[in-house]
Amino acid sequence: MTSDQTASGLSAAESEGVISVELDDEIAVIRLNRPDRLNAFTFEMGEEIKAALDRCDADDSIRAVVITGNGRAFCAGADLGGGATTFELEEPAPGEIPPDSGGQLTLRIFESLKPVVMAINGAAAGVGVTMTLAADVRIASEDAKFGFVFAQRGLVPEACSTWFLPRLVGLPTALQWTMGAQMVPVAEAHERGLVQQVVPKADVLATAIEVARKMTSGTAPVSVALTRQLLWRMAGAPSPRVAHEADSKAIYYRGTMPDVAEGVTSFLEKRPATFTDRVSTDLPQIF
Repeated sequence: MTSDQTASGLSAAESEGVISVELDDEIAVIRLNRPDRLNAFTFEMGEEIKAALDRCDADDSIRAVVITGNGRAFCAGADLGGGATTFELEEPAPGEIPPDSGGQLTLRIFESLKPVVMAINGAAAGVGVTMTLAADVRIASEDAKFGFVFAQRGLVPEACSTWFLPRLVGLPTALQWTMGAQMVPVAEAHERGLVQQVVPKADVLATAIEVARKMTSGTAPVSVALTRQLLWRMAGAPSPRVAHEADSKAIYYRGTMPDVAEGVTSFLEKRPATFTDRVSTDLPQIF
């Protein structure tokens, strides 16, 4: 393993094919890399992002992930190069419906053990916006816009967006944006809570990395991973009792682990904590 590689084998900068991955110290930056096609989404792109997230989860030196686009757009949506047959999938086995590839990517982001921040550097439409909904924070450029244009293409919202979007912006806004197939300007997206911060285009990536760093600096990685999963999964819980059961398991298991003793001792000794529990090997099974 070279000096610019991490334990997972992720080098400081590498290209997968239609994405690239680089490291900013403990932050992994995944770039959608089809700028000549406005980073239009393909099955290959989804598979490469999922593989990169797998490696990030397995690498304890990586604390958070930032996803952005190369060029002037974040992602223009599904690549429509196939023309009228773009969304005609291969004939499935009898009784089976092929899974939506955008939804598979969104679920993988949802399951991430590291915080995920989207650096939306321009237009995001279709799956280009719905893939961002499972991220923890969305930072957008001043020229960004968001296209929920499915009904204009004869489609419906996909990539699990009918679950995520109402939880982020409320049901009335989600209905308005999706049934109206609207292009949403960044100011409205910010006002309604879809994005958390709007910055000049040149500052989008640096701001997202800074946000990711603030979310992880000085914290126990295993605690961050569990907190992320608890909050996201409990968003759909039918009762606070479900959250109570999950919280109880998490508190119990964490209370027996070295990180908690270190967290308390470092506080009493007024020094920075050195957490040793690893996400790759020490994550309790709560769910």
